[in-house]
Amino acid sequence: MKNGLEDVIAAETQLSDVDGEAGRLIIRGVSLDHLVADGTYEGVAALLLDGLMEKGFDEAELRDWLAQARTRIFGHIKAADTALLALPPVDAMRALIARLPDGEDFDTALSLLAAPAVFLPAILRMQSGKRAIAPNASLPQAADILRMLTGKLPTREQTAALDTYLVTISDHGLNASTFASRVIASTQAGLTSSVLAAVSALKGPLHGGAPGPVLDMLDAIGTAENAYSWLGEALDRGERLMGFGHRIYRVRDPRADALKSALKPLISTGQVNSARGALAEAVEVAALAILKARKPNRPLDVNVEFYTALLLEALGFPREAFTGVFAIGRTVGWLAHAREQALDGRLIRPRSVYIGPLPAAA
Repeated sequence: MKNGLEDVIAAETQLSDVDGEAGRLIIRGVSLDHLVADGTYEGVAALLLDGLMEKGFDEAELRDWLAQARTRIFGHIKAADTALLALPPVDAMRALIARLPDGEDFDTALSLLAAPAVFLPAILRMQSGKRAIAPNASLPQAADILRMLTGKLPTREQTAALDTYLVTISDHGLNASTFASRVIASTQAGLTSSVLAAVSALKGPLHGGAPGPVLDMLDAIGTAENAYSWLGEALDRGERLMGFGHRIYRVRDPRADALKSALKPLISTGQVNSARGALAEAVEVAALAILKARKPNRPLDVNVEFYTALLLEALGFPREAFTGVFAIGRTVGWLAHAREQALDGRLIRPRSVYIGPLPAAA
């Protein structure tokens, strides 16, 4: 028995490989650095879903069908009443996703790919007293998300940054939310049920809830000069340094470098506060030095959450919405794993070891 199923092999997959020792992520045979070079959300979605649905398609077809799905999905926004809008954004988004049919076909998958991209910007706007903005079917997914969020067409650099983020977090092995998706799919429940289970796992703070606290940490540090002392005092109190360390990676998370690179065009074109970027880099340098000195036997390096926080903040997302944005990108991975499990897997039914009291002897 291994608590937390550490190192237990529970599935075979052709979707992604996480090499924690080498710091490498491969998605459907393509390394992350090649995917993010000029990849789009639609491109990685077509790659992940290839051969798993009842019909074939390419990236261009998926882009058109997904744009049409966003337009259809927008009608569900009318169900966002006062009670729903009082929920945290990810909970409100999950409630709207639960309205969708629970099928196994490609149309269901398209609706689920479109749903968080439409629902989250609408919820955020309505929670701040603004009207929801309908999708624009002529735009790709990343650009339309930002337009529905801000009411303005995004710049090329902003669209590219969000595309990089969505590609980077599209799939990542058998993490908690993906495993939840596969468990539900193994029962032959529908794809909507699998996605709802995955979102519910994702919102837990030990899985998808850490990017926001990275910004809280940067706010508390304030200036680069305070980084060493603030971080040292945090470790003295037994606190975690947010954005550092990973359950699988023994070296630097390759997704962190992809997102750091995606921020650079925004900074160089003046679309991001350069002081914020400089503070983040100073905190990164200080944290790595302190962690190496204090925990020399523990491999603690930058993880995906550190630069996720900076990138999503730069694109205009409030920190309470970060988990929902993650769900926008990861839904395609959840769907691919659900389909892979339904097509090739068995009902997932592990055993437990009973350690409770025994009945009294007669």
